[in-house]
Amino acid sequence: MCGIVGCILKNNRKAAPILLDSISKLEYRGYDSIGIATIDNNKIFIKKDEGNIETVDNKLDLADMDGDYGIAHVRWATHGDPNKVNSHPHTSQDEKIAVVHNGIIENYVELKEQLENEGYEFKSDTDTEVIPQLISKYMSKGFDLESAVRETITMIEGAYAIAAICTDEKKIVATRKDSPLIVGLGKKGYFVASDSPAILKYAKDIIYPEKDELVILTENEIVIKDEYDNIIEKEIETIDWSPEMAEKEGYDYFMLKEINEQSTAVKNTLTGKKEIEKIVSKIKGNINRIIFVACGTSYHASLTGKYLIETLAGIPTEVILASEFKYSTKTLDDKTLVIFISQSGETADTLKALEAANKTSQTLAIVNVVGSSATRQANHVIYTQAGPEIGVAATKTYLSQLTSIYMFAAILSGNEYLFKDLNKIPKYIDEILEDTTEIELVSKKFKYADDFFFIGRGYAYPIALEGALKLKEITYIHGEGYAAGELKHGPLALIDQNIPVVVVAPPGDNNRKTMSNLEEVKSRGADVFAVGSFDDESLRSKSDDIFCINPDVDEILAPLVYIVPLQLLSYYVAIERKLDPDKPRNLAKCVTVE
Repeated sequence: MCGIVGCILKNNRKAAPILLDSISKLEYRGYDSIGIATIDNNKIFIKKDEGNIETVDNKLDLADMDGDYGIAHVRWATHGDPNKVNSHPHTSQDEKIAVVHNGIIENYVELKEQLENEGYEFKSDTDTEVIPQLISKYMSKGFDLESAVRETITMIEGAYAIAAICTDEKKIVATRKDSPLIVGLGKKGYFVASDSPAILKYAKDIIYPEKDELVILTENEIVIKDEYDNIIEKEIETIDWSPEMAEKEGYDYFMLKEINEQSTAVKNTLTGKKEIEKIVSKIKGNINRIIFVACGTSYHASLTGKYLIETLAGIPTEVILASEFKYSTKTLDDKTLVIFISQSGETADTLKALEAANKTSQTLAIVNVVGSSATRQANHVIYTQAGPEIGVAATKTYLSQLTSIYMFAAILSGNEYLFKDLNKIPKYIDEILEDTTEIELVSKKFKYADDFFFIGRGYAYPIALEGALKLKEITYIHGEGYAAGELKHGPLALIDQNIPVVVVAPPGDNNRKTMSNLEEVKSRGADVFAVGSFDDESLRSKSDDIFCINPDVDEILAPLVYIVPLQLLSYYVAIERKLDPDKPRNLAKCVTVE
């Protein structure tokens, strides 16, 4: 879950300032440490240290390095403590080769022992350091950099995106397997990166290399070779996101900016109706079962999808965590549609599950990133239109996923009335964002809480789960989401005056039973914060605090609207606790390792 960048520039431009600027756009992928390597006059220059980019840059002045090509890295630690020695780039023993790597080398222990027996000395505790040492080993036998990288990837096992440079050749060699890597063609030079926000400012024309293809960047050209070392032509795609879309635009944090972009994200996603209609026309009548596969926030979107599809289309639907999917493959067949949801399209667990499902079933990916691994592997693809999301906690990508699921369910079931309602969702979201005073006041009240409960029924249950996840992610307060009817089956034992309970209670058939559950927690001393409709006087009178939403938003639409105040609650509690909501500890945006 690290981020990598490489560039080779034209007209002797200094690479370090551009590498620093580019890698800064990937800090959402990791922020344990930062490092840059450039080459000038056949010498590698490296600056790296633990800490976030701003801190390290203030100490080391990362842009002040000579050389017109180089590589950079932000780290999310998987092997070895987050410290200067373990930070990337890593070099070979002779310091002629530097490498940055995203992923995990599963057999690094065996490789390290083998290399140590051959006389190679290691400085770090990372799995990555075996890569430059292996490249060095093969180059000492007469291989050029390209061939040495090719030989190296035959030795390593696991997931990786790698960019390598050496003092003997003016080029960057990059490759990937199960970790994201893109190639950018710009006027100032050529680029490789983990994700498009890193290079949008410099290159909008993008190539997406496949597994074990080699990318060779020189001053004059980009060459792509397949796994058999044949030069191949790759399609060039143009990204229509502007660089400004990945900037804060005056907001204190990306998370708040992205919460405020949700109505636009929903509008943009709704424009994909025709593409979904084409997909449904191909699969309708050929499936008798649907399985959603996802992780985290995408899993909660999938739970809503289960309710929608079973209610509207009458097709049996399951939801399985991607990491558990391999235990549920024996019942798959060609009448099963497996829907994979991933914001990045690079989630490792999800990709492994997709690979397995493709052997037996029809597959559909719902993804935000064009050209990502999931989009290339699935039979069908629905693109959400959220634009780049920088904050680690998913907000606008979640609503875009939900919008895509609602559209799919509506088309699958022939429910045109739902589409009319979906077009009203941006207005409902904007109404919430017009005045967040109540949320801000409640956040001050709850900033010292140790535990939270979130409860809801039916369509409100996934909202409760997602609200609890957001709170855990960015405030570090323990939060649990429960189906409200489950309280009496154990969790009620934990309720007392020290436990705030968030009750999600949209108008609808389940509202009366949810009110009974509210009474249960209230009678045991809980401080109740309710999210309900303007005209629910009973909810208002029985809650300590309430955030009111347009009463036209009923149960079936609630997941698209009622989550917004819960996102804001987590955001403002994090601010009250003086935490950075964009960079929650121990987490990274894109989970590219299992």
